[in-house]
Order: sequence, then C-alpha cells, then structure tokens
Amino acid sequence: MAKSKYEYVKAFEQQPNLLPNTFLVVRIDGRGFHHLSSRYSFEKPNDQRALDLMNAAAIGVLKELPDIAIAYGISDEYSFVFDRSSSLFDRRESKISTTVVSTFTSYYVHLWPSFFHDRTLSPPMPSFDGRVVQYPSIQNIRDYLSWRQADCHINNLYNTAFWALVQKGDLGTTEAEQLLKGTVASQKNEILFSRFGINYNAESEQFKKGSVLFKDYGTQSTVATNKPTANLQESEDREVAKSRRVNEKKRRSKAEITLQYVDIIRDDFWNAHPWLLSDE
Repeated sequence: MAKSKYEYVKAFEQQPNLLPNTFLVVRIDGRGFHHLSSRYSFEKPNDQRALDLMNAAAIGVLKELPDIAIAYGISDEYSFVFDRSSSLFDRRESKISTTVVSTFTSYYVHLWPSFFHDRTLSPPMPSFDGRVVQYPSIQNIRDYLSWRQADCHINNLYNTAFWALVQKGDLGTTEAEQLLKGTVASQKNEILFSRFGINYNAESEQFKKGSVLFKDYGTQSTVATNKPTANLQESEDREVAKSRRVNEKKRRSKAEITLQYVDIIRDDFWNAHPWLLSDE
C-alpha cells in the first residue's frame, strides 16, 4: 500500500494501553444535566422516566459490549465494569472510553421518545463524558461500587428531604439548604416523617439503592461447568484455548441482562452471583 509523505504525522498519536489483569471501570456522567433536567421539567427529587431511560441506554451498552460484567447507575451517572480478562481494543484506553460514551449517548437520544413522549429533544442535545479507572483486585472493585451506592443513599436522602421542604413545606431553596446544613441521616429522616409523614424506608428501592445491571448466567453451577480441570488446562493447546475463549464470549453475549435494585455493599449479592467478578 502506497504511503504519502504526510503519513509521518501518525507518529504523534498516543495509544496508551491499560494494564492487563485489572478490572476496568468506565464511568459516564451527564454534561450539563442540571440545565437539561430543568429544561425538560424532570420531576424532583427523582424522575422515574429519566432513570428508566438511563437504564435502557445502559442495557444497550451491555448488549453491544459483552465484556462488561456488571454496571451500576444513579441519577445521570453510570459505571460499567469490564472483566479483568477483557482484551477489548487491546485495552486501548481511548477506544474503550469513547466507545462506551458514544454508544450510551446514541441509545439515550434514540430511546428518548419512548420515555418522554411529550418532550421533543432539540439542541443542545444530551451528552456525556467518561473516564476509565483501573482496579487490580476484587476487593477494590467491590469498594468502588460500594462507594457509588453509598453516595446514592446519601444524595437521595438529602434530595428527598430538600424537595419535601421546598414542595410541601413552602420553603425557598436557600432556606431549605440552611435548615438541612449539618444534619445527619437520622435528623433528615425525622424531618421527613414529623413534618410530611414520609417514611424514607418506604421510598422506592431504585431511588435509595440505584440500578444494578448484570449478565445472569442462571446459577453458579452453570458457570462452573465451563471451567476446565487443572489437568485439562495443562494439556490445552493454543487452538483449544482460543476456541474456549470464543465460546465463552458467545455465551456471555447471549446471557440475559438482569436489572435489580439491591444492596451491593454487603456480601449477599456477590455470594449469589459469584461469576460476576470471576475470570470465567
């Protein structure tokens, strides 16, 4: 293939590769969603349509990128966790992050009319930014997801109390901020219950815990049957190993995507779904 004299400029391109054998998290965040939510009259503190749209867009990403084991979403944010063994795009950071962000954004815009029937999108259009973070251990990735879910609870409790004071207590936004300043969780719960009869524990699990998306392989035994014995592993040649990887990728791509609103901080969820952070 002929080369032009201008091709030297390719030498300026940087293609940083992410470390092998690490979990990759691509976290996307809505850009300017404070203005977008006001423009399209999102309900406060939580708009069910907006959250369901985020989940639908995330499901689209999981369908197109089978290397994603689990995803977690709150508000206008979603975190996608790639398998530690993923070799997608040879683990090139820019390719992975831009693919996730562009795929999510395209689904978000495409699916918008299905959730906001009476609100037609117009420029400036919804957009998202993204970043990639590497985590070397299962404990690290669990702590990351725990951090995001803890933030979900903290922010939702505050927002529930804040908007109750504004919408039902006839306070201004500045007054509501001042009243909540320095309060702890128990005090916010007391404000909600004593002033407005709202039992925070009875609020939607989706609002309190966020959305958990993952590939459901059914049972642990289903996954275990795909794991070779030590002797077989030693005897596999490269072609057989390659065939196993191809078959595993097909199995993952066909797995049912499950949406749950559950606690992912405690061990119960992970004990029930051990394959999510394994290499199988």
